[in-house]
Formats: sequence, C-alpha cells, structure tokens
Amino acid sequence: MSPRLPRRRSHPAQEKPAGTGSTATAVAAPEKGAEKGTQKPTKETDATPTPPPERERRRALAHTTPVLLLRAAHPRQALLTAAGLAVAAALTGRAGREVGLVFATVLVGQAVLGWHNDLVDRKVDAQRLPSGKPIVDGYLEAGTAWFALGCGVLLLVPLAVTNGVTAGCFYLASVGLGLMGNVVLRQGWLSWLTWAAAYALYPGFLSYGGWGGQTTGSPPQIAMVVLAAALGVGVHFLCALPGLVRDHENGARHLPLRIALKIGATRLLMVSLAWTALALIGLLLVGNAVGLSQ
Repeated sequence: MSPRLPRRRSHPAQEKPAGTGSTATAVAAPEKGAEKGTQKPTKETDATPTPPPERERRRALAHTTPVLLLRAAHPRQALLTAAGLAVAAALTGRAGREVGLVFATVLVGQAVLGWHNDLVDRKVDAQRLPSGKPIVDGYLEAGTAWFALGCGVLLLVPLAVTNGVTAGCFYLASVGLGLMGNVVLRQGWLSWLTWAAAYALYPGFLSYGGWGGQTTGSPPQIAMVVLAAALGVGVHFLCALPGLVRDHENGARHLPLRIALKIGATRLLMVSLAWTALALIGLLLVGNAVGLSQ
C-alpha cells in the first residue's frame, strides 16, 4: 500500500481589519497628496501682498489739498474766461508772450473769485449736503482756502501790472467787482449788474495792455464795451441756471430765477445761449470793423 500523505489543514483566512493593508495605504496616499497640494497655493497666496484697489488710489488723490483747491477754484469757468480773453488778445495782434501773460493773469484772477465764492456761500450750501464743493463738504478747511486766496491776490497784482499799469488797474477793478458781486446784489434783481460792469472792463484791459509795466495803450471802442457788458449778463444767466432750484429754496430772487419762474428753465437756457452767442458774434463783427481800440 502506498503510504498516505498527511492532509494539510485548511486554516480559515484571517480577515484584516478595514483601513489596514495595501488597499488602505493606497487610498490614504492620494489624500495626503491632495492635502499637500491644497496647502501650497495657500502659502503662496499669503506671501503675496494684495495691491490697493484703483478706486482707493483715485479717491486718495482726489482728496489731496492741491486737487481740492483746484476744484474749489471753479476751474471750468476760470479756464473758459482765461482762454477767451487770451484768444481776444491774439486776434488784436498781440505777441505770443503777451497772450500768455493775459491768460495767466485772468486765470489767477478767476481762481481768486472762485475761492471767494465758495467761502462766502458755505453756510448756504451747507443746507444741502453733499454739495459737491470741497469746503462745504468738509474735505478742505476754510482757513486753507483763505490762505490760497491771499496768495492768489499777492500773485495777481504783479501779474496784472505787468500788462501795463492802466491795463492792470482795469483788470484788478474787474476782479474787485466780482468779489463785491459775491457778497452784495447777488440775491436780488440787480444780480446782473456786477457781471455787466466786470465784463465791461475787459476791453480796457486788452486795449491798454502790452508787455511791461510802463506799456500804455488807447481807450477801447464804446461799442466793444457795451457788447462786453452784454456778454457778462449772458454768462451770469448761464452760471445761475444749474443752481436755480437751490436758490429758490434758499429764498433768493435774482434776475435769472425771476425769469425762470415765468418762462421755465428750459426756455431760459435757450434764451441765455442765444443772448451770449449774439454778444460774441457782435464782438467779433465790431472788432473786425472798427477794431478794439479807438
């Protein structure tokens, strides 16, 4: 008989606990890798500084003192007036340096008028906030504006006299009338008077002007003076139109508001534009026909 081989005992397979062995390791490995992968961008993000928003930069620039002073100077009206008189000087045949002097003189004078206007009106403008004016809204201190106004006057006097003593006196008198108009007559039906008188002095400023304090010219044509006064009235109406509602609420009764209450603001705008355009055309026609000076 063949010898019997001993039977192998079959032992039951031992169950491995879940989470152990090669399978669990294989599953856990990607999780660790994933965790490492998600942590790396976080470290890089933390290390990179966040730049300030562009809006914050613009806001910070807009609230700097030079920009606030520029806004308080009524820059649009100042530039238009200075450019208009500079063009008028160029049309009369003045040299380039004289045209530049006229532009600089009028620009400084208009800035002085703008600062003074905002300073005088700050109590009235404070009734409706925000007003869009730096002094009233609290971004620019009144003392800073007064200091800038004083410096502007100190600069304006020598600039005006450099156009000639007589011409300088004409322009300084014009600025003086503008300052007076910011305080008196502006609330009543004679509000147009200081505007007409101030603009009526512009032809004398140009006709007597030149280069150097000793320059002497000749008096302006009467027709040019009258047309310049009419132009001043038109500019007064155009400048008053944006604030008609505010002025009405504050109890003002200047001439533009009185007319607007009768014919409406839209018609008043059309009439003011037509008046101003006719005055400008008249100045060009008369200047071309008889000239600026007598």
